[in-house]
Formats: sequence, structure tokens, C-alpha cells
Amino acid sequence: MKSFDIPIIYRSPLITAIKARRRQQDKMKKDFSPTLLDLGRLHIYLARHFGFCYGVENAIEISFRTIDENPGRRIFLLSEMIHNPQVNADLQSRGVRFLQDTQGKQLMDFEELTARDIVIIPAFGTTLEIERRLKAIGIQTEKYNTTCPFVEKVWNRSSQIAGNDYTIVVHGKPGHEETRATFSHAAAETPTVVVRDMGEAVRLAAYIRGELPAQGFAADFEGQFSAGFDAQRDLQRIGVVNQTTMLASDTQGIADFLKHTMAGVYGEERIDEHFADTRDTLCYATLDNQTAVMGLLETPADLAIVVGGYNSSNTSHLVELCEERLPTYFISSEEKIFSREGIAHYDFHQKEERRTHDWLSGGEPVRVLLSSGASCPDALVEAVITKLAGFYGASDRIESLIAELAG
Repeated sequence: MKSFDIPIIYRSPLITAIKARRRQQDKMKKDFSPTLLDLGRLHIYLARHFGFCYGVENAIEISFRTIDENPGRRIFLLSEMIHNPQVNADLQSRGVRFLQDTQGKQLMDFEELTARDIVIIPAFGTTLEIERRLKAIGIQTEKYNTTCPFVEKVWNRSSQIAGNDYTIVVHGKPGHEETRATFSHAAAETPTVVVRDMGEAVRLAAYIRGELPAQGFAADFEGQFSAGFDAQRDLQRIGVVNQTTMLASDTQGIADFLKHTMAGVYGEERIDEHFADTRDTLCYATLDNQTAVMGLLETPADLAIVVGGYNSSNTSHLVELCEERLPTYFISSEEKIFSREGIAHYDFHQKEERRTHDWLSGGEPVRVLLSSGASCPDALVEAVITKLAGFYGASDRIESLIAELAG
């Protein structure tokens, strides 16, 4: 896989050494067991896969190169480059301005832009409507488009099945930038509806089976379907694609459920006429990171820490997996860890940061599971490890670990 040129501040000597060792030992990526960092009174188990993915590194490389190659020009990001506060703050510190927030609210009017300005499209992609608005101003986005190739893969697959007269069902969060972009691309070619979870898929199935009157569809899926969508007509042939950062198991569960629903209505022998196979739209990095967390959770432990931006969808799903098994702390950086007695962590269910006391108390060695989201720099993970090691007098052990791993 391509190697990207990203700022050294995001790299970590320790994590780089660990990942290199694991790649050497497991070239086929079949071993999802964690890496143990034995720090004496503290044992940290690192997930097999975590941190920056291909799409994120590609976006960061393009963004920082654009800044370096265009001194004196105004540079804008359509919205957050990725869902990581450090990376976005670093870009802003170098003069980059955001045109929208993560929900699509305008922070600056497009009419203030000129043809000389640079607008970077983030890794999530953007809608066709916004692309047209920027091009009408004279802004050429192609050179500065950092849309993840795996997001574009979903768009291409959507286009293929739309060409065969299937309606697109997008599994995603309706307000998320990527889902808005995928919806826009799909809706330009075929009727499209977004479902956020299995509950909404079950509701959609009731319309497919004719158990609910078609006129109720607009209220049930308000703001989540394309113009002119007819529930009676447009749910006879469907295919499921996803926001690439959703739980892979959830997407597959929704796809399997809707396929079973179509088979019940039209017969198993005619399923291919009514349901398109779209398994290949799952993102490899999302799947690897989620599978690695499942492997991580097989290790007996006292607690889990997941590092990443609080508005990061893929990170929240890693937290969700961990929460099912043991106390889990979702933090944005090592600065949220105050001491062995205090930590500030994010409750993504309630959308608020909380403080917990005596979170790291108990018997020794304390066993901590550790992972991070696909938009989290490895340097932040090392900083968390170093912070924890300091609580147990093991800070000096970090340098020796790097030497051991490199040896």
C-alpha cells in the first residue's frame, strides 16, 4: 500500500515499531490478537489495527502539500478535513478556514469566494450540489479533492446498481458529511432512502410488505429520501450501501434482514430480481479496526480506552463494541487523563463529556485495552501510553520497548 508524506508530529516511534513488527509477523493480517506492552504494574494491550487509514493519510498529505505549494492564496476546507480536533486545529493554525461545520451549516457564505481561492474537499466527499456551486464560481476542486477512495467505491457501486433500476438504501447517519455526500450521488441516479439503524430498517420492511400505507412513508423518513420517492413503487427492487464508518456487522445485519424481507415478498427464487448484492462496499479499515477490537476484547482486562475525535463515527463504534464488555473511556487526547483518580471522557450517547473518579484503581497489574479511531494520529496513542506509564513509574520503559521492537 502507498506510503504517505504526513507531518512528523502525527507519527510515533513506539507505534511505528509495533505496527512494523506485527506486519512482519502477520503479513496476511489473519492474527487479530492484541500486542502486550508489559510495563510492570501496568499491562497495556494494543489492538492489532488502529489509527490512520489510507483515506485519512491521503487527505492529510494533500491538505498540507496544498498549503506549502500555495503561499499567499486563500485556502478553505469545505468542512472538517477528518474528525480529529488536533489535525483540524493544525490546519487552521496554518491559515485554513472552514466553510461549513460538520452538519453542513454555513460558516462563511460561498458568495465570498473567488475563482482564485482554493477549496479542499474533505475525506468524506461532498454533495453534487456543492460541487456545482463551487464550479459556478470558477473553483476547480479536482486537484484538491481528498475524498477517500473507499467512499468513492460506494458511490461507484451505487451507480452500478442504479443503472439496473434498483433503489438505493443507504445505511448511515443522516446528518453525517459522508452520508449526505453518498445520498446526493445516489439520488442523482435513482430513488434513495437513508436508514440509520435496524429499527428504521424494520420500519422500511413494513412498507415493503405493504403492512403500512405508503402515504405514511414521508413522515417516518422525513429528510431521508430523495425527491419524488414513492414507497409503493420504489421499494420493489433495492440494494444496500453504507456510510463506510458504520459498524460492519450492523450494515450486514440490515442488508441480510432486507434481503430476507424481499425473499418473503417475492420468493427466494426471484431474489436477484429484487435485491442487489453490495457486500463489497464495506471499508477495509473500518472492518479491520472493528475486528481488531473484537480480538482485543478476548483479553481479560479491567477497562478500555479508545482515543479519537468525539464526532468521529468510526471511533464511536469502537467505543460501542468495548462498552458491551467492560468500563470504557472515550478520550480525545492524553490531556483528558488527569491522574489515576480522575479522567474526563465522552459519553457519545448523551453527547456530553463526563468526569469519572477512581477509574484506574484496583489490583495490579492494571490491565488496559487500548485502541483509536481511523482519524487519530499515532502520536496521540503514544502520548496516552506515556501518560499511563508515568502513573506507575514506568516512563523509562517506553524507550527500551522501542529498542526491543526495532531489534
